[in-house]
Amino acid sequence: MTVLRPDRQGHAPGVSAGNDDAARINVVDALRGSALLLILLVNVWYFSSGYEFQLVDDPAYGALDRLVAGVVELLFAMKAYLLFSFLFGYSFTLQLDSAARRGAAFGRSFLRRLSGLLVLGAVHAVLLFHGDILTTYALLGLVLLAVRRIEPRTALVAAAIIVGVIAFVVGVAAVLGAAVVPDEAAALTAGARSTEALRGGLGDVVLEHLRSLPAMLGALAVQGPLAFAAFLVGLAAGKHRMLAAVHSHENWLRRCERVGYPVGLVGATVFAIGGGTANMTGLMVSIVTAPFLAAAYGATLLRLFTRRPRVADALAPSGRMALTNYLGQSLICVLVFTGVGLSLAGHTSPAQTLLIALTIFVVQVAASSWWMRRFRYGPVEWALRAWTHRTWPAMRRWSPDVKSR
Repeated sequence: MTVLRPDRQGHAPGVSAGNDDAARINVVDALRGSALLLILLVNVWYFSSGYEFQLVDDPAYGALDRLVAGVVELLFAMKAYLLFSFLFGYSFTLQLDSAARRGAAFGRSFLRRLSGLLVLGAVHAVLLFHGDILTTYALLGLVLLAVRRIEPRTALVAAAIIVGVIAFVVGVAAVLGAAVVPDEAAALTAGARSTEALRGGLGDVVLEHLRSLPAMLGALAVQGPLAFAAFLVGLAAGKHRMLAAVHSHENWLRRCERVGYPVGLVGATVFAIGGGTANMTGLMVSIVTAPFLAAAYGATLLRLFTRRPRVADALAPSGRMALTNYLGQSLICVLVFTGVGLSLAGHTSPAQTLLIALTIFVVQVAASSWWMRRFRYGPVEWALRAWTHRTWPAMRRWSPDVKSR
């Protein structure tokens, strides 16, 4: 099979933008850009209020505030990171193919990439956002590398087993009466203290992040395995090149929607009404059903992108520099909500918090489009690529590659 190299505009030479190869690149990037929005809609609450991390509502919330926060939890919590994790697994197969075409040793370069992600994640967790996912991806990436030759069917079975085991463990804990928030009064006190710390200076914010890290590690006992299960699904999809010609999988995407939305929304309703991650039973239900809703979201977005290529074109640049945008979201939120900047933590309603998140994303989409018209990589992507390949990649478009160090 002939391999076509992309030209300077990102399309295969001599082929229109509607070609499957070009569409595949655009669709994957556009889906990643959409996942960035979903991630932000979940993460922004941890910047806007210290109560969120304690898994209790801000006492100042009224009925409308709780409704808005509940709808966001219903639609996006426990789903957003699954879509992003699926794309990590899918992109892993593209990296494998790229290394094979270049005749490069993949394992060593991927290990350097993971070490770079680990460092970025650690800095991110301490300085910007204690809910960082990059460190988890870096560690789980080691396991993904080890099982890279797994057959697609085996990968799907393994993913289902992982989800089932985690749901079973959480279900047993629920039956035994375990509580995620054993003392609500103490959680409210901690939430007030955390909100006050967020409104402090950089030192206060960093200390709050460090104080929260042990609890975050506990949360990863659930989130980590589920993210890896999504890696495996993405790996299986990537080995079949399922996003290379999305239109040929229209029936499969429709089935994902027909099954995913009813199952996922019912489970999400139980999850949200039960108190979200603060309730063991609701958490167990969400573990089982959230992948269905995440799959339905992905299917709907893919169908939208194939029918409305301009939507994909608008979102794809933000997906091409997803790492820069992910870290940038945290930096902007720090400047907006903490004492490092505007000190809005605890002072915005859920509706206002959502509006801020949407504004951040719109600005990032516009900025990404401007940047990617001029440069080959996002700033952080460029640095990570330089570390991974031990070269200085050409940053500007149409520039000759720089020799290895």
